[in-house]
Amino acid sequence: MAGSNDDIVSPFGPLQNELARMRGANLTAAIQDVDKIIEHLVAARERIAAADADHHRISMEMTRLQNPVKERLEAINNDLRDVTKAQRSFGKALDKALPQRELPMGTDAMADHPSLINRAIAMHLVREGQFSVASTFVRESRDHQPPLSLEPWSPRTARTDEDGDDDMLQGDGEEEGLTGHGVSNYPEDLQGQFAEMYSLLSELRNRNLGPAIKWARQNNSRLESAGSNLEFELCKLQFVWLFKGPGINGLPDDERNGERGALRYAQEHFARFQSRHLKEIQRLCGAIAFAPNIEQSPYRHIFQIDSAFEDVAASFTREFCSLLGLSAESPLYVAVTAGSIALPRLIKYNKNTKEKKTEWTTENELAFETPLPPSMIYHSIFVCPVSKEQTTEQNPAMMLPCGHVICRESLHNMAKGSRYKCPYCPTEGHLRDAIKITL
Repeated sequence: MAGSNDDIVSPFGPLQNELARMRGANLTAAIQDVDKIIEHLVAARERIAAADADHHRISMEMTRLQNPVKERLEAINNDLRDVTKAQRSFGKALDKALPQRELPMGTDAMADHPSLINRAIAMHLVREGQFSVASTFVRESRDHQPPLSLEPWSPRTARTDEDGDDDMLQGDGEEEGLTGHGVSNYPEDLQGQFAEMYSLLSELRNRNLGPAIKWARQNNSRLESAGSNLEFELCKLQFVWLFKGPGINGLPDDERNGERGALRYAQEHFARFQSRHLKEIQRLCGAIAFAPNIEQSPYRHIFQIDSAFEDVAASFTREFCSLLGLSAESPLYVAVTAGSIALPRLIKYNKNTKEKKTEWTTENELAFETPLPPSMIYHSIFVCPVSKEQTTEQNPAMMLPCGHVICRESLHNMAKGSRYKCPYCPTEGHLRDAIKITL
């Protein structure tokens, strides 16, 4: 799937609206009405107990109880009616958005890989923090499907057995200690990792940067080896947050808060970042001189942090998952979303090919462009300027010593023996000097 379109209209808009309505029509109101009935009954019981066998007072209490209970019972019926109506509307919208019709493919490409499907579902549940649901799913999958592993997939962890089926192998070394567990041993370590992530994200969204900074410092070597600036970004935001002062950040009004607190924080923590972020540190500290009129200073953009905590939370999630060898977004979510966009076009294409009695002849690619949101465009597409063909894994892009890039087939076609001449400049070279580019 390739291409992009900023104005993609999802065919499931009405379904999403009905889903939002169904979520709003929950049982909360009904439960509250039941609680109020219980309160009326408990209060009436206490008054009857205090009546000391006075039949007249007891009769009056029972009479007074009728109207409130009746009103609440009617309210409960109305609440349940709204929930039922929302569920019925969602069911109709679901049937309309996903009618039963033949899929464009004659066979299910994943039918022979149930363990992969189960692993994707279980991983999605774990990533979403639904640990008890994930545990139940893994346990029940063990009884009905081949062994399931939640270890991030790689060629090293997959093999083909004698029957041609893929088996998920358990990890070894360090990876096994983190996620190398089969279905019979639910990966508590992985669950613990994501539980920690959600705990830290909760603190971040509550404007408490301390726990996240501590985590980033503990994992600093791994983050830096991956080229991440997460720790500095967290510390930078902490400086700005302190600079805002107790009137904004709600922290204690002492020497560790406000402008003096920010400067003190910079002196204690910014020295270790000077080799890589000296200019940014200088700008942050220089802004202190403009504190009385920061909004009119050249540094005002640094202190505009309306979305800063959400942005750093997204960066934290991405880096946390990266250290686990996982993508920031659930692959299952991405696959289902991309599939929901592509499916209507596939069905339409399949219908047209049947009417025209033609066949899908392309291999390893779609027969037409499927526009996806920019967030789902993960790899660049390179078209060889010589052959005008898109590069593939079998025909990758090759960079010549002169800096020009062409595909491998074009390079070999124009080579004489083991030497070639660049088609765009006078440079000549040897085939072994060309470097494969990974897009």
